Amino acid sequence: MSEQKKSEMTAASRRKFDFRRIPNLGLLLVFLVIVVVFMFISPNFMTVSNWTNLLRQLSVLMLLACGQTLVILTAGIDLSIGALMGLVSVVVSYTLLSFNPLLAIVFGLCVGILVGVVNGLLIGKLNITPFIATLGSMTVIGGLAMVITNGTPVHGLPNTWFFDLGRGYVGPVPIPVIIAFVGVVLTYIILNQTKFGRYLFAIGGNEEAAKLAGINVSLVKIGTYAFAGMLSGVASLILTARVITGQPQLGSGMELDSIAAVVIGGTSLMGGIGSIGGTVIGVLIIGVLKNGLTLLGVSTFMQQVVIGLMLIFAILLSTMKIKGKFGKKSRAG
Repeated sequence: MSEQKKSEMTAASRRKFDFRRIPNLGLLLVFLVIVVVFMFISPNFMTVSNWTNLLRQLSVLMLLACGQTLVILTAGIDLSIGALMGLVSVVVSYTLLSFNPLLAIVFGLCVGILVGVVNGLLIGKLNITPFIATLGSMTVIGGLAMVITNGTPVHGLPNTWFFDLGRGYVGPVPIPVIIAFVGVVLTYIILNQTKFGRYLFAIGGNEEAAKLAGINVSLVKIGTYAFAGMLSGVASLILTARVITGQPQLGSGMELDSIAAVVIGGTSLMGGIGSIGGTVIGVLIIGVLKNGLTLLGVSTFMQQVVIGLMLIFAILLSTMKIKGKFGKKSRAG
């Protein structure tokens, strides 16, 4: 065998086993390190019951983060999804009191989609800044949920199969985990197997260029916020079924956790860069950190400090990567 063929085979084998080609390898290593650390310092961390509860709890955040990923890829942001969860919870609960669970689910999802469409119209058609538009929506939706319930939870819900959405199992797997898995797969397909997904990256990368390329930017944004609203509705169904009451403030603050998970997962707030795989790892990192710190007796306030520091670090890292990328382009030019 000639030396040239040997060198080619060696180079091919190196490419084959190049671990740097693994998507989100750095994030995955961070997650594994955190898991190993808590495994050694907390005896209850690696128990089956703990991980079952952890994954069930993370199912809601996972759905919210999937929708938020699509929004942030367009260089947008959705601050309304937490308040929307409260409104959906109220609508679903009152529907359960008067009608059947299936109708309650349909109404809840319709409310989520409707609010998402309104956000998309404000941003895509009226060109209102996403932060301002969704901040306004958050305030209106939160206030509406409080007005409808007079600020009190909706109690006395009938005992139906609806509550299996939050508490049931399929074999050993919690139903919320299965629903979240379906949401992740659906989001992955949208991002990687459809034109709509390519349009999201194009709009986030350069909106003007996307318009010149013939992409209906307004329609894509409406669809994106509608999808985020729908997933927020699904998340609200799960959490409402878990707490067995209609809570007007059900998802308060969860919009911030979803943004943190997406950014920690490597999606740029400037748009055009990100992946659903990174978001999944970001959600797991946040969930494992909170869970491990709780087992160690660390207060929720200190947990917020830790998550906040991680978010700041992720934003700084993302900014450095983007500056480095464009710096190389400018020097090359």
